[in-house]
Amino acid sequence: MTSLPDALTIDDLHRAYADGMTAAEVIEEVFRRIAAVDDPGIFIHLPEIASVLAEAEALGAYDPVAKPLWGVPFAAKDNIDVRGMPTTAACPAFEYIPDEDAQVVRRLRDAGAIVIGKANLDQFATGLVGTRTPYPVPRNSLDADLVPGGSSSGSAVAVAQGIVPFALGTDTAGSGRVPAGLNGLVGWKPSLGAMSTRGVVPACRTLDCVSVFAHSIGDAKRVFDVARAFDAQDAYSRPWAGEGRADWDGAAPRIGVPAAQDRKFFGDGAAQASYEATLADLKERGAEIVEVPFQPFYDIALLLYEGPWVAERYAAIDAFIETNEADLHPVTREITIKARNFSATDTFKAIYKLADLKRRCGMLIEGVDMLCVPTAPTWYTVAENLADPIGTNSRLGTYTNFVNLMGMCGLTLPTGQQSNGRPASVTFLAPDGGDHFLAGVGETFRSGAAFGGGAAPVQSKSGDGGGIEIAVVGAHLKGLPLNGELTALGAQYLRSARTRADYRLYELPGSAPRKPGLLRVAEGQGHAIEVEVWSLTPDAFGKFVAAIPAPLGMGTLRLDDGTATKGFIVENEGIKDARDISSFGGWRNYIAQAGGSDATRKGAVA
Repeated sequence: MTSLPDALTIDDLHRAYADGMTAAEVIEEVFRRIAAVDDPGIFIHLPEIASVLAEAEALGAYDPVAKPLWGVPFAAKDNIDVRGMPTTAACPAFEYIPDEDAQVVRRLRDAGAIVIGKANLDQFATGLVGTRTPYPVPRNSLDADLVPGGSSSGSAVAVAQGIVPFALGTDTAGSGRVPAGLNGLVGWKPSLGAMSTRGVVPACRTLDCVSVFAHSIGDAKRVFDVARAFDAQDAYSRPWAGEGRADWDGAAPRIGVPAAQDRKFFGDGAAQASYEATLADLKERGAEIVEVPFQPFYDIALLLYEGPWVAERYAAIDAFIETNEADLHPVTREITIKARNFSATDTFKAIYKLADLKRRCGMLIEGVDMLCVPTAPTWYTVAENLADPIGTNSRLGTYTNFVNLMGMCGLTLPTGQQSNGRPASVTFLAPDGGDHFLAGVGETFRSGAAFGGGAAPVQSKSGDGGGIEIAVVGAHLKGLPLNGELTALGAQYLRSARTRADYRLYELPGSAPRKPGLLRVAEGQGHAIEVEVWSLTPDAFGKFVAAIPAPLGMGTLRLDDGTATKGFIVENEGIKDARDISSFGGWRNYIAQAGGSDATRKGAVA
């Protein structure tokens, strides 16, 4: 059977199906991965595999034209109805079994996608941390000590762990963005009303939207384009404002960012440095960076939880609360019942204040194409969150809570690691209907290319000779033993990336210390392999290459974003009797899951 990469994409699956893999084999692999990950916090409900296999069988012959998501498994947040599966919103006493799918689930199923389970969340989608659940808390996929992010915690972790290529979340205050940032994913927060919320348990009905988690912008966009449609039965559905609007034309964007004096990181120097490095990168590639006074945006954000909008959360489940208040999670209850403190007069005053603030914010960003903000100003451990559940949650929403009240769409993108090893992420924001515009800018940003159609810039500042990009696949990765050989030469980390699915990774035999080797194979016959792209001056590059031992060498690697870079390769002769570890998707995954601690000892190479 064709093997699948650890970080699944829709294209990975469709290549496998074209090569003869069956939907049943994919579903069996999904359930194997669920067992292997062994995280009881990801899913609230998993159906019997037999029922999922039956759904796969009913698809018939592989037909990606008629069904663009044919055989693609996905998870749905457990406040989104799936016919025949319980909906709990992470509150067992609230459980019901819907007779029909939520509208977005129906559209995805009609396109051939297969629901494999209901994912955990902060109860009633109230939270950005992922810990406000009576069920086990999902483990952050990158750092088990960190909160997984919420409220769409299980959805994000399911994708990040390679169980499914995409998952549905919801987003009211950042629930589709913060978990993406914390788990190294793309988070797609659409324009309000573009994707129907019929069949979704409301949090704040006027602000709710269904969101998408994926490994690539292309996958998230594909799901959005399938799922979006005007729904006459949803009072808050609207024709998508981007319909008929030209997508991004490639011109260098004018990007608004919080003015330097207004940026909030709550003492997290690593998060601040990471964000400022991203802004420098955007500017170097040709984007115009425009500083924007940001206090009015923070004032809008405060309205969401400190103003009468909490009453909308209460209104969504008021009948249930009146008879089942004791069944609420303690933090959810504390937040929700604050609604009783607000009058109708307070609500109208807040509406007037919001209108004034929106007008002011609109004037401040009138001359920019989009905003770029930190996804969150800092990250918290589970222990820190439990010690201060409301304060930590509030700070995580610094750059997310204003977005839905402003009617903006958003795209969260991973940007590697901060200097402290924590995940780095930014979010692009645009006015209503700008979803495809953000996707275009985001694709160029992730590719490393310049804006405006020019040549890709030199991204390293070390030395007068400019920089040469090099991709590493083994112990030169950040945090592994030989990374110091790169940094000692003045190398600068640029980004994480994946090769095209035209490579295989081997643990080379008879080597002391242990070594991986990356081999180019026929198109579509390999795997996408995780790499890191660094930049070296020409002089440092020459010194680094000169020290590479046989059978390794330096060649040109093709990446899955369409770009190419220099990187480690292995000669065919070097893989005789070598162990094929391609299915792990990268050296780091291999040593973590199967390679043992000795794989990371000093001296393991490339």
